Amino acid sequence: MNAPASPPSAESLRAALAGLLAGLPPTQAARAVERLIANYRGTTPTDAPVLRDRSDVAAYAAYRMPATFEAVRGVLDALREAAPDWAPATHTDVGGGTGAASWAVAEAWEEAPPRTTVLDWAEPALALGRELAAGAVDAEWRRERIGTALRLADTDLVTVSYVLKELTEADRTALVTEAARAAQAVVIVEPGTPDGYERIIAARTLLIDAGFTVAAPCPHSGACPIVPGTDWCHFSARVSRSSLHRQVKGGSLPYEDEKYSYVAATRFPVTPTVSRVTRRPQIRKGLVQLELCGPDGLARETVTKRHGPLYKQARDTEWGDSWPPEQDA
Repeated sequence: MNAPASPPSAESLRAALAGLLAGLPPTQAARAVERLIANYRGTTPTDAPVLRDRSDVAAYAAYRMPATFEAVRGVLDALREAAPDWAPATHTDVGGGTGAASWAVAEAWEEAPPRTTVLDWAEPALALGRELAAGAVDAEWRRERIGTALRLADTDLVTVSYVLKELTEADRTALVTEAARAAQAVVIVEPGTPDGYERIIAARTLLIDAGFTVAAPCPHSGACPIVPGTDWCHFSARVSRSSLHRQVKGGSLPYEDEKYSYVAATRFPVTPTVSRVTRRPQIRKGLVQLELCGPDGLARETVTKRHGPLYKQARDTEWGDSWPPEQDA
């Protein structure tokens, strides 16, 4: 495989999408998107590909790739923060579809991108992903059924983004168990909904049972302090919308916020954050309130002007960030 001609980024992904999807009628794309949204938000797992043909895949790419890219990029930032000296040489993107997670991985380690293999059961998605990635992401695209029979080659990093919802419970368990067997680090991302969080917690438990350490978002590998049914852990990524994206999704704003839940876990030592900001900081006159998850559970911290430089840092802190800032830890 040849090295990418230009580094991947959100901007280069949007440019690639615009180039390939310029001829897609917005009305046709919008109809396909409506069906995809029903699958995305539905509750019935499927053992057949959600993306059936080229028009489905093109609509999906315009509708979901930018958001998936930004969510995975946020997760990889947290993983790199916990393991700054680690870089994967190989990467397997399970259920990768058109390859959004692979773009994010290639960007995260752009100085030496890992050798990537994208596995998916939808051949139209693989074909479009291959086209989009030309010159940007160095990857092999391979058709595989994602289920109990899947066997992965040993690899440094496995990503599984927005896939578990499409699987039966048995297939989910088998996939996470196989990822843990094959990889040194596993990243799993699901929609930031109560049921998405439940799938992440189940996957997190399987990874810990397999000997992994949670690198992010949790500051520990113990039980989640959230009482089941009372709340859910999720985060947000700001996604810039292209004009095509706005047409397909029927929106007018130049951006949207993608909510996601995730776990990143490793077989090698990591340094998790002291605590994680679990809600958007509440900024009031002269104070900032932070909702945190720390080694002792959930807590609220109020930072005021009396805290000096820490107050300015609190005002700059975003949902999902580590806390306190490294220099004040």
